Amino acid sequence: MLRFTDFIIDCPDPMGLGAFYAEVTGSPLKSDSTDFWAAIAFGGVDLAFYRVDDYTPPTWPDDEHPKQFHLDFEVDEFAPEQARITALGAVLKQEFVNEEGYGWQVYTDPVGHPFCLCRNRGYDWS
Repeated sequence: MLRFTDFIIDCPDPMGLGAFYAEVTGSPLKSDSTDFWAAIAFGGVDLAFYRVDDYTPPTWPDDEHPKQFHLDFEVDEFAPEQARITALGAVLKQEFVNEEGYGWQVYTDPVGHPFCLCRNRGYDWS
């Protein structure tokens, strides 16, 4: 089973950008937000901000530096979802999975947009 959990925006300062969007939306930053990862909960999906140290802002609609984001999907097990999504055209780019089978896998969709399959022990995404 695959569940959409996060919409992640790359940025140089997750807490700063998170605070901006918390004010814009009137929703607070999650209490576990850090300088590496900050998030605002919107029902079952988080708007998250991820630190990129050599961040270059997008210049869209100019194509010199395109828009920057990725999606996270929580899975019960990696293998069946990996088989299913690669058959649909996804490409596995990198894995960050520990010996216990928890972590994430980075994929690209058929036109190159990144997304992750995640498996986190003990996290209730509902």
